[in-house]
Amino acid sequence: MKRFIIGILAVVCCLSNVMAQPKREFRGAWIQAVNGQWIGQSTAQMQQTLTAQLNALQRMGVNAVIFQVRPECDALYPSNIEPWSRFLTGQQGKAPSPYWDPLQWMIDECHQRHMELHAWINPYRSKTKTTSVLAVSHVSQRFPERVFTYDNQLILNPAMQENRDYICSVVADIVKRYDVDGIHYDDYFYPYPAAGETINDDAEYAANNNGLSNRGDWRRHQVNLFVKQVYETVHDIKPWVKVGVSPFGIYRNQKNDPNGSQTNGLQNYDDLYADVLLWVNNGWVDYNVPQIYWEIGNRAADYNELIHWWNRYAANRPLYVGEDIERTVKFGQQQQKMALYDECPNVSGTVLWYAKAAVDNVGGYATQLQQRYWRTPALQPLMPFISKKMPKKPRKVKAVWMSENEYVLCWTPPKGSDWQREATEYVVYRFRHGEDVDIDDASHIVTITNDTFYRLPLGDLTERWTYVVTALNRLQNESKPVKVKVEL
Repeated sequence: MKRFIIGILAVVCCLSNVMAQPKREFRGAWIQAVNGQWIGQSTAQMQQTLTAQLNALQRMGVNAVIFQVRPECDALYPSNIEPWSRFLTGQQGKAPSPYWDPLQWMIDECHQRHMELHAWINPYRSKTKTTSVLAVSHVSQRFPERVFTYDNQLILNPAMQENRDYICSVVADIVKRYDVDGIHYDDYFYPYPAAGETINDDAEYAANNNGLSNRGDWRRHQVNLFVKQVYETVHDIKPWVKVGVSPFGIYRNQKNDPNGSQTNGLQNYDDLYADVLLWVNNGWVDYNVPQIYWEIGNRAADYNELIHWWNRYAANRPLYVGEDIERTVKFGQQQQKMALYDECPNVSGTVLWYAKAAVDNVGGYATQLQQRYWRTPALQPLMPFISKKMPKKPRKVKAVWMSENEYVLCWTPPKGSDWQREATEYVVYRFRHGEDVDIDDASHIVTITNDTFYRLPLGDLTERWTYVVTALNRLQNESKPVKVKVEL
Protein backbone atom coordinates (compact mmCIF):
# COMPACT_ATOMS: atom_id res chain seq x y z
CA MET A 1 0.00 0.00 0.00
CA LYS A 2 2.85 2.35 0.90
CA ARG A 3 4.48 1.75 -2.49
CA PHE A 4 1.16 2.42 -4.21
CA ILE A 5 0.77 5.77 -2.42
CA ILE A 6 4.36 6.72 -3.28
CA GLY A 7 3.63 5.84 -6.91
CA ILE A 8 0.51 7.99 -6.96
CA LEU A 9 2.45 10.90 -5.46
CA ALA A 10 5.13 10.50 -8.11
CA VAL A 11 2.49 10.64 -10.87
CA VAL A 12 0.93 13.75 -9.32
CA CYS A 13 4.38 15.33 -9.12
CA CYS A 14 4.99 14.51 -12.77
CA LEU A 15 1.64 15.95 -13.80
CA SER A 16 2.35 19.16 -11.90
CA ASN A 17 5.66 19.48 -13.72
CA VAL A 18 3.94 19.28 -17.11
CA MET A 19 1.06 21.53 -16.17
CA ALA A 20 -0.51 23.53 -18.94
CA GLN A 21 1.27 26.76 -19.72
CA PRO A 22 -0.72 29.92 -20.46
CA LYS A 23 -0.60 30.92 -24.10
CA ARG A 24 -0.63 34.62 -23.20
CA GLU A 25 1.43 35.95 -20.32
CA PHE A 26 3.61 38.99 -19.74
CA ARG A 27 7.04 37.71 -18.66
CA GLY A 28 9.13 40.77 -18.01
CA ALA A 29 12.37 41.80 -16.34
CA TRP A 30 13.62 45.20 -15.21
CA ILE A 31 17.11 46.24 -16.33
CA GLN A 32 18.03 49.30 -14.29
CA ALA A 33 20.68 51.95 -14.82
CA VAL A 34 20.38 53.86 -11.55
CA ASN A 35 22.51 51.33 -9.64
CA GLY A 36 25.51 52.44 -11.69
CA GLN A 37 26.28 48.97 -13.03
CA TRP A 38 27.65 50.35 -16.32
CA ILE A 39 29.68 53.29 -15.06
CA GLY A 40 33.27 52.75 -16.16
CA GLN A 41 32.38 50.16 -18.78
CA SER A 42 33.35 50.71 -22.38
CA THR A 43 30.77 50.51 -25.13
CA ALA A 44 31.94 47.00 -26.00
CA GLN A 45 31.83 45.87 -22.35
CA MET A 46 28.32 47.20 -21.80
CA GLN A 47 27.08 45.59 -25.01
CA GLN A 48 28.72 42.32 -23.97
CA THR A 49 27.06 42.50 -20.54
CA LEU A 50 23.65 43.24 -22.01
CA THR A 51 23.99 40.56 -24.69
CA ALA A 52 24.72 37.93 -22.03
CA GLN A 53 21.76 39.12 -19.97
CA LEU A 54 19.36 39.10 -22.91
CA ASN A 55 20.48 35.63 -23.98
CA ALA A 56 19.91 34.31 -20.47
CA LEU A 57 16.53 36.05 -20.17
CA GLN A 58 15.49 34.58 -23.51
CA ARG A 59 16.43 31.07 -22.38
CA MET A 60 14.31 31.35 -19.25
CA GLY A 61 11.26 32.52 -21.23
CA VAL A 62 11.22 36.30 -20.75
CA ASN A 63 9.22 38.03 -23.49
CA ALA A 64 9.55 41.68 -22.41
CA VAL A 65 12.42 43.83 -21.13
CA ILE A 66 11.81 47.05 -19.21
CA PHE A 67 14.96 49.11 -19.76
CA GLN A 68 15.69 52.22 -17.69
CA VAL A 69 16.47 55.11 -20.04
CA ARG A 70 15.75 58.20 -17.89
CA PRO A 71 16.80 57.90 -14.22
CA GLU A 72 17.07 61.62 -13.36
CA CYS A 73 15.88 63.84 -16.24
CA ASP A 74 18.74 62.50 -18.33
CA ALA A 75 19.00 60.05 -21.21
CA LEU A 76 20.52 56.70 -22.15
CA TYR A 77 19.95 57.70 -25.77
CA PRO A 78 20.84 60.79 -27.85
CA SER A 79 18.40 63.56 -26.93
CA ASN A 80 18.04 67.22 -27.85
CA ILE A 81 15.98 67.70 -24.69
CA GLU A 82 18.00 66.10 -21.90
CA PRO A 83 21.72 65.39 -21.32
CA TRP A 84 23.41 62.02 -21.55
CA SER A 85 23.10 60.12 -18.25
CA ARG A 86 26.02 59.85 -15.86
CA PHE A 87 24.80 56.30 -15.20
CA LEU A 88 26.02 55.52 -18.70
CA THR A 89 29.29 57.46 -18.95
CA GLY A 90 30.08 58.57 -15.39
CA GLN A 91 29.54 62.24 -16.23
CA GLN A 92 26.19 63.82 -17.00
CA GLY A 93 26.17 65.37 -20.46
CA LYS A 94 29.10 63.29 -21.71
CA ALA A 95 28.36 61.12 -24.76
CA PRO A 96 29.56 57.51 -24.81
CA SER A 97 32.80 56.76 -26.63
CA PRO A 98 32.88 54.92 -28.94
CA TYR A 99 29.52 56.53 -29.68
CA TRP A 100 26.39 54.39 -29.62
CA ASP A 101 22.69 54.59 -28.83
CA PRO A 102 21.86 52.14 -25.99
CA LEU A 103 18.09 52.47 -26.45
CA GLN A 104 18.19 51.72 -30.18
CA TRP A 105 20.64 48.90 -29.60
CA MET A 106 18.37 47.35 -26.96
CA ILE A 107 15.31 47.65 -29.19
CA ASP A 108 17.12 45.84 -32.00
CA GLU A 109 18.49 43.13 -29.72
CA CYS A 110 15.17 42.53 -27.96
CA HIS A 111 13.17 42.41 -31.18
CA GLN A 112 15.62 39.90 -32.65
CA ARG A 113 14.79 37.70 -29.65
CA HIS A 114 11.04 38.38 -30.02
CA MET A 115 10.97 40.32 -26.76
CA GLU A 116 9.15 43.59 -26.30
CA LEU A 117 11.20 46.61 -25.21
CA HIS A 118 9.54 49.04 -22.81
CA ALA A 119 11.39 52.32 -22.18
CA TRP A 120 11.40 52.96 -18.43
CA ILE A 121 11.42 56.57 -17.27
CA ASN A 122 11.35 58.20 -13.87
CA PRO A 123 8.89 61.05 -14.37
CA TYR A 124 9.66 63.60 -11.63
CA ARG A 125 13.05 62.79 -10.11
CA SER A 126 15.51 65.38 -11.40
CA LYS A 127 18.52 64.44 -9.27
CA THR A 128 19.23 61.32 -7.24
CA LYS A 129 20.91 61.45 -3.83
CA THR A 130 24.23 60.23 -5.22
CA THR A 131 24.57 62.76 -8.06
CA SER A 132 26.71 65.78 -7.19
CA VAL A 133 27.32 67.48 -10.55
CA LEU A 134 24.62 68.31 -13.10
CA ALA A 135 25.12 69.33 -16.72
CA VAL A 136 24.41 72.96 -17.60
CA SER A 137 21.77 71.69 -20.04
CA HIS A 138 19.90 69.83 -17.29
CA VAL A 139 16.33 71.01 -16.69
CA SER A 140 17.03 71.86 -13.05
CA GLN A 141 19.89 74.14 -14.10
CA ARG A 142 17.91 75.85 -16.85
CA PHE A 143 14.71 76.20 -14.79
CA PRO A 144 15.63 76.05 -11.09
CA GLU A 145 12.24 77.52 -10.15
CA ARG A 146 10.56 74.33 -11.44
CA VAL A 147 12.19 71.95 -8.96
CA PHE A 148 12.15 71.57 -5.21
CA THR A 149 14.76 69.98 -2.95
CA TYR A 150 13.79 67.00 -0.83
CA ASP A 151 16.07 64.57 1.02
CA ASN A 152 19.11 65.54 -1.08
CA GLN A 153 17.13 65.02 -4.27
CA LEU A 154 15.74 67.45 -6.80
CA ILE A 155 12.13 66.85 -7.82
CA LEU A 156 10.28 68.36 -10.77
CA ASN A 157 7.32 70.04 -9.09
CA PRO A 158 4.25 67.97 -10.08
CA ALA A 159 1.99 71.00 -9.53
CA MET A 160 3.40 72.85 -12.52
CA GLN A 161 1.84 72.38 -15.94
CA GLU A 162 5.21 73.34 -17.46
CA ASN A 163 6.69 70.21 -15.90
CA ARG A 164 3.90 67.98 -17.12
CA ASP A 165 4.38 69.39 -20.61
CA TYR A 166 8.12 68.93 -20.32
CA ILE A 167 7.92 65.26 -19.30
CA CYS A 168 5.40 64.60 -22.06
CA SER A 169 7.76 66.20 -24.58
CA VAL A 170 10.45 63.73 -23.52
CA VAL A 171 8.02 60.82 -23.84
CA ALA A 172 6.80 62.05 -27.23
CA ASP A 173 10.39 62.29 -28.45
CA ILE A 174 11.05 58.66 -27.49
CA VAL A 175 7.82 57.37 -29.02
CA LYS A 176 8.30 59.28 -32.29
CA ARG A 177 11.94 58.32 -32.83
CA TYR A 178 12.06 54.78 -31.49
CA ASP A 179 10.16 51.56 -32.14
CA VAL A 180 9.47 50.97 -28.45
CA ASP A 181 6.67 48.64 -27.44
CA GLY A 182 5.90 50.49 -24.24
CA ILE A 183 6.53 53.50 -22.02
CA HIS A 184 6.91 52.48 -18.40
CA TYR A 185 7.16 54.64 -15.30
CA ASP A 186 7.90 53.52 -11.79
CA ASP A 187 6.84 54.32 -8.22
CA TYR A 188 8.50 57.72 -7.78
CA PHE A 189 5.75 60.33 -7.90
CA TYR A 190 5.89 62.74 -5.01
CA PRO A 191 9.03 61.65 -3.11
CA TYR A 192 9.05 58.88 -0.55
CA PRO A 193 8.58 60.48 2.91
CA ALA A 194 11.78 61.27 4.79
CA ALA A 195 11.96 62.29 8.45
CA GLY A 196 12.29 66.01 8.96
CA GLU A 197 11.62 66.85 5.30
CA THR A 198 8.72 68.86 3.91
CA ILE A 199 7.55 69.31 0.33
CA ASN A 200 7.91 72.93 -0.69
CA ASP A 201 4.77 73.54 -2.72
CA ASP A 202 3.02 76.23 -0.64
CA ALA A 203 3.24 78.84 -3.39
CA GLU A 204 1.67 76.58 -6.02
CA TYR A 205 -1.10 75.49 -3.65
CA ALA A 206 -1.89 79.08 -2.70
CA ALA A 207 -1.90 80.19 -6.34
CA ASN A 208 -4.18 77.44 -7.65
CA ASN A 209 -5.65 74.89 -5.26
CA ASN A 210 -8.18 73.71 -7.87
CA GLY A 211 -10.91 74.19 -5.28
CA LEU A 212 -9.44 71.42 -3.11
CA SER A 213 -9.12 72.20 0.58
CA ASN A 214 -7.13 69.05 1.35
CA ARG A 215 -3.44 69.26 0.34
CA GLY A 216 -3.27 65.52 -0.22
CA ASP A 217 -6.22 65.58 -2.62
CA TRP A 218 -4.62 68.51 -4.43
CA ARG A 219 -1.30 66.68 -4.86
CA ARG A 220 -3.08 63.57 -6.11
CA HIS A 221 -4.93 65.76 -8.61
CA GLN A 222 -1.61 67.06 -9.96
CA VAL A 223 -0.31 63.53 -10.51
CA ASN A 224 -3.62 62.46 -12.05
CA LEU A 225 -3.31 65.26 -14.59
CA PHE A 226 0.15 64.02 -15.56
CA VAL A 227 -0.87 60.36 -15.84
CA LYS A 228 -3.78 61.22 -18.11
CA GLN A 229 -1.68 63.58 -20.23
CA VAL A 230 1.19 61.16 -20.77
CA TYR A 231 -1.23 58.39 -21.72
CA GLU A 232 -2.90 60.58 -24.32
CA THR A 233 0.48 61.80 -25.58
CA VAL A 234 1.69 58.26 -26.28
CA HIS A 235 -1.51 56.99 -27.90
CA ASP A 236 -1.97 60.07 -30.04
CA ILE A 237 1.40 59.32 -31.64
CA LYS A 238 1.36 55.50 -31.76
CA PRO A 239 -1.82 53.81 -30.49
CA TRP A 240 -0.10 50.44 -30.14
CA VAL A 241 2.59 51.62 -27.71
CA LYS A 242 1.57 50.47 -24.24
CA VAL A 243 1.75 52.68 -21.18
CA GLY A 244 2.52 50.89 -17.94
CA VAL A 245 3.07 51.85 -14.32
CA SER A 246 4.86 50.04 -11.52
CA PRO A 247 3.51 51.43 -8.24
CA PHE A 248 4.55 50.64 -4.69
CA GLY A 249 2.90 47.39 -3.58
CA ILE A 250 0.39 48.85 -1.09
CA TYR A 251 -2.43 51.08 -2.33
CA ARG A 252 -3.94 51.85 1.09
CA ASN A 253 -3.98 50.16 4.46
CA GLN A 254 -7.35 49.00 5.72
CA LYS A 255 -7.05 51.20 8.80
CA ASN A 256 -7.26 54.22 6.47
CA ASP A 257 -9.73 52.80 3.97
CA PRO A 258 -12.26 49.96 4.51
CA ASN A 259 -11.40 48.71 1.02
CA GLY A 260 -7.68 48.78 1.69
CA SER A 261 -5.47 45.75 2.24
CA GLN A 262 -4.80 44.22 5.64
CA THR A 263 -1.33 45.72 5.71
CA ASN A 264 0.59 48.28 7.72
CA GLY A 265 3.04 50.07 5.47
CA LEU A 266 3.70 53.06 3.25
CA GLN A 267 0.78 53.77 0.92
CA ASN A 268 0.59 54.91 -2.69
CA TYR A 269 -2.50 57.02 -2.10
CA ASP A 270 -1.58 58.74 1.15
CA ASP A 271 2.21 58.97 1.04
CA LEU A 272 3.16 59.17 -2.65
CA TYR A 273 -0.09 60.85 -3.79
CA ALA A 274 -0.56 58.18 -6.45
CA ASP A 275 -4.18 57.11 -6.96
CA VAL A 276 -3.32 53.99 -8.94
CA LEU A 277 -6.83 52.52 -8.87
CA LEU A 278 -8.21 55.71 -10.41
CA TRP A 279 -5.72 55.38 -13.28
CA VAL A 280 -6.56 51.72 -13.80
CA ASN A 281 -10.32 52.25 -13.68
CA ASN A 282 -10.24 55.35 -15.90
CA GLY A 283 -8.06 53.60 -18.47
CA TRP A 284 -5.10 55.96 -18.10
CA VAL A 285 -2.64 53.06 -18.11
CA ASP A 286 -2.55 49.93 -20.24
CA TYR A 287 -1.00 47.69 -17.61
CA ASN A 288 -0.19 47.82 -13.91
CA VAL A 289 2.74 46.13 -12.10
CA PRO A 290 2.46 46.61 -8.32
CA GLN A 291 5.77 45.90 -6.64
CA ILE A 292 4.74 43.10 -4.28
CA TYR A 293 8.29 42.53 -3.09
CA TRP A 294 7.53 41.01 0.31
CA GLU A 295 7.37 37.37 1.34
CA ILE A 296 4.30 35.30 2.14
CA GLY A 297 3.61 35.84 5.83
CA ASN A 298 5.31 39.24 6.16
CA ARG A 299 3.70 40.90 9.18
CA ALA A 300 3.41 44.37 7.68
CA ALA A 301 2.78 43.45 4.06
CA ASP A 302 1.85 39.83 3.44
CA TYR A 303 2.38 38.80 -0.19
CA ASN A 304 -0.65 36.50 -0.08
CA GLU A 305 -2.88 39.35 1.12
CA LEU A 306 -1.56 41.79 -1.46
CA ILE A 307 -1.71 39.61 -4.59
CA HIS A 308 -5.33 38.79 -3.79
CA TRP A 309 -6.09 42.46 -3.04
CA TRP A 310 -4.74 43.70 -6.38
CA ASN A 311 -6.46 40.81 -8.17
CA ARG A 312 -9.76 41.88 -6.61
CA TYR A 313 -9.54 45.66 -7.08
CA ALA A 314 -7.33 46.30 -10.12
CA ALA A 315 -8.80 44.09 -12.82
CA ASN A 316 -9.83 46.82 -15.25
CA ARG A 317 -6.43 46.71 -16.94
CA PRO A 318 -3.92 43.85 -17.34
CA LEU A 319 -2.33 43.14 -13.96
CA TYR A 320 1.22 41.85 -13.62
CA VAL A 321 3.13 41.26 -10.39
CA GLY A 322 6.49 42.78 -9.59
CA GLU A 323 8.51 39.94 -8.02
CA ASP A 324 11.62 40.34 -5.85
CA ILE A 325 13.71 37.31 -6.82
CA GLU A 326 16.19 37.49 -3.97
CA ARG A 327 13.55 37.77 -1.25
CA THR A 328 11.47 35.00 -2.83
CA VAL A 329 14.50 32.73 -2.85
CA LYS A 330 15.55 33.72 0.68
CA PHE A 331 12.22 32.44 2.02
CA GLY A 332 12.01 29.48 -0.38
CA GLN A 333 8.65 30.63 -1.75
CA GLN A 334 8.86 30.47 -5.55
CA GLN A 335 6.55 27.48 -5.83
CA GLN A 336 4.07 28.91 -3.31
CA LYS A 337 3.93 32.25 -5.09
CA MET A 338 3.41 30.63 -8.47
CA ALA A 339 0.50 28.68 -6.97
CA LEU A 340 -1.03 31.99 -5.87
CA TYR A 341 -0.93 33.17 -9.49
CA ASP A 342 -3.25 30.29 -10.35
CA GLU A 343 -5.65 31.45 -7.62
CA CYS A 344 -5.80 34.97 -9.06
CA PRO A 345 -7.44 34.94 -12.51
CA ASN A 346 -6.80 38.63 -13.12
CA VAL A 347 -3.03 38.28 -12.74
CA SER A 348 -1.64 37.77 -16.24
CA GLY A 349 2.07 38.27 -15.88
CA THR A 350 5.22 38.88 -13.89
CA VAL A 351 8.05 41.39 -13.95
CA LEU A 352 11.26 40.22 -12.32
CA TRP A 353 13.17 42.49 -9.99
CA TYR A 354 15.73 42.52 -11.15
CA ALA A 355 17.18 41.12 -14.38
CA LYS A 356 20.66 40.41 -13.02
CA ALA A 357 19.26 38.32 -10.15
CA ALA A 358 17.40 36.25 -12.74
CA VAL A 359 20.46 35.98 -14.97
CA ASP A 360 22.61 34.91 -12.01
CA ASN A 361 19.99 32.21 -11.33
CA VAL A 362 19.85 33.08 -7.64
CA GLY A 363 18.58 30.05 -5.75
CA GLY A 364 17.80 28.26 -9.02
CA TYR A 365 14.95 30.71 -9.69
CA ALA A 366 15.64 30.95 -13.43
CA THR A 367 16.02 27.19 -13.74
CA GLN A 368 12.52 26.74 -12.37
CA LEU A 369 11.17 29.31 -14.82
CA GLN A 370 12.84 27.63 -17.77
CA GLN A 371 12.03 24.05 -16.86
CA ARG A 372 8.63 24.45 -15.29
CA TYR A 373 6.74 27.73 -15.20
CA TRP A 374 7.84 29.34 -18.49
CA ARG A 375 8.63 26.17 -20.37
CA THR A 376 6.64 27.06 -23.49
CA PRO A 377 6.57 30.37 -25.42
CA ALA A 378 3.92 32.94 -24.53
CA LEU A 379 2.28 35.73 -26.49
CA GLN A 380 1.50 39.06 -24.86
CA PRO A 381 -1.82 39.48 -23.02
CA LEU A 382 -4.60 40.90 -25.16
CA MET A 383 -5.50 44.58 -24.86
CA PRO A 384 -8.90 44.87 -26.59
CA PHE A 385 -9.40 48.35 -25.10
CA ILE A 386 -6.65 49.50 -27.51
CA SER A 387 -7.74 47.34 -30.45
CA LYS A 388 -9.52 44.06 -31.11
CA LYS A 389 -8.65 44.01 -34.80
CA MET A 390 -6.40 41.27 -36.08
CA PRO A 391 -4.40 40.80 -39.27
CA LYS A 392 -5.65 38.60 -42.05
CA LYS A 393 -4.22 35.10 -42.16
CA PRO A 394 -0.93 34.34 -43.96
CA ARG A 395 -1.21 33.55 -47.68
CA LYS A 396 0.23 30.75 -49.82
CA VAL A 397 1.38 28.63 -46.91
CA LYS A 398 3.22 25.55 -48.20
CA ALA A 399 6.14 23.24 -47.54
CA VAL A 400 8.90 23.43 -50.15
CA TRP A 401 12.15 21.53 -50.65
CA MET A 402 14.83 24.20 -51.08
CA SER A 403 17.57 21.60 -51.44
CA GLU A 404 18.15 17.94 -50.65
CA ASN A 405 18.66 18.81 -46.99
CA GLU A 406 16.41 21.82 -46.55
CA TYR A 407 12.65 21.51 -46.28
CA VAL A 408 10.99 24.85 -45.55
CA LEU A 409 7.52 25.93 -44.56
CA CYS A 410 7.00 29.31 -46.22
CA TRP A 411 4.21 31.83 -46.66
CA THR A 412 3.38 35.28 -47.96
CA PRO A 413 2.41 38.13 -45.61
CA PRO A 414 -1.27 39.04 -45.54
CA LYS A 415 -2.30 42.37 -46.97
CA GLY A 416 -2.72 45.03 -44.30
CA SER A 417 -3.98 48.57 -44.70
CA ASP A 418 -2.94 49.91 -41.29
CA TRP A 419 -1.06 48.94 -38.13
CA GLN A 420 -3.99 46.88 -36.86
CA ARG A 421 -4.11 44.73 -40.01
CA GLU A 422 -0.40 44.62 -40.76
CA ALA A 423 1.42 41.42 -39.76
CA THR A 424 4.63 41.98 -37.81
CA GLU A 425 5.28 38.42 -36.59
CA TYR A 426 4.05 34.88 -37.14
CA VAL A 427 3.38 31.89 -34.90
CA VAL A 428 4.08 28.37 -36.10
CA TYR A 429 2.38 25.42 -34.36
CA ARG A 430 2.95 21.68 -34.88
CA PHE A 431 0.55 18.79 -34.30
CA ARG A 432 0.94 15.06 -34.83
CA HIS A 433 -1.17 13.34 -37.45
CA GLY A 434 -4.67 12.78 -36.06
CA GLU A 435 -4.13 15.08 -33.09
CA ASP A 436 -6.73 17.78 -32.45
CA VAL A 437 -5.53 21.12 -33.73
CA ASP A 438 -5.83 23.41 -30.71
CA ILE A 439 -3.84 26.61 -31.07
CA ASP A 440 -4.81 27.66 -27.54
CA ASP A 441 -2.37 25.02 -26.32
CA ALA A 442 0.99 26.81 -26.08
CA SER A 443 2.92 23.54 -25.95
CA HIS A 444 2.40 23.24 -29.72
CA ILE A 445 4.17 26.51 -30.53
CA VAL A 446 7.47 25.75 -32.25
CA THR A 447 8.45 29.33 -33.04
CA ILE A 448 7.42 32.95 -32.99
CA THR A 449 9.20 34.65 -35.87
CA ASN A 450 9.25 37.77 -38.02
CA ASP A 451 10.49 35.69 -40.96
CA THR A 452 8.10 34.37 -43.58
CA PHE A 453 9.54 30.87 -43.43
CA TYR A 454 10.35 28.12 -40.96
CA ARG A 455 12.95 25.41 -41.57
CA LEU A 456 11.28 22.09 -40.88
CA PRO A 457 13.29 19.67 -38.75
CA LEU A 458 14.13 16.78 -41.08
CA GLY A 459 14.01 14.28 -38.25
CA ASP A 460 10.26 14.91 -38.03
CA LEU A 461 9.66 13.73 -41.57
CA THR A 462 9.41 10.09 -40.55
CA GLU A 463 5.97 11.04 -39.25
CA ARG A 464 3.08 13.01 -40.65
CA TRP A 465 2.44 16.41 -39.11
CA THR A 466 0.00 19.26 -39.33
CA TYR A 467 1.63 22.67 -39.17
CA VAL A 468 -0.39 25.80 -38.47
CA VAL A 469 0.70 29.36 -39.19
CA THR A 470 -0.95 32.51 -37.84
CA ALA A 471 -0.09 36.20 -38.19
CA LEU A 472 0.31 38.71 -35.34
CA ASN A 473 -0.01 42.48 -35.40
CA ARG A 474 1.81 44.92 -33.13
CA LEU A 475 -0.48 44.10 -30.19
CA GLN A 476 -0.04 40.39 -30.92
CA ASN A 477 -3.69 40.03 -31.88
CA GLU A 478 -3.71 36.77 -33.82
CA SER A 479 -5.16 35.99 -37.23
CA LYS A 480 -7.19 32.95 -38.16
CA PRO A 481 -5.00 29.85 -38.60
CA VAL A 482 -3.82 28.26 -41.83
CA LYS A 483 -3.17 24.49 -41.75
CA VAL A 484 -0.68 22.55 -43.86
CA LYS A 485 -0.06 18.81 -43.76
CA VAL A 486 3.63 17.92 -44.02
CA GLU A 487 4.85 14.50 -45.07
CA LEU A 488 7.35 12.87 -47.42
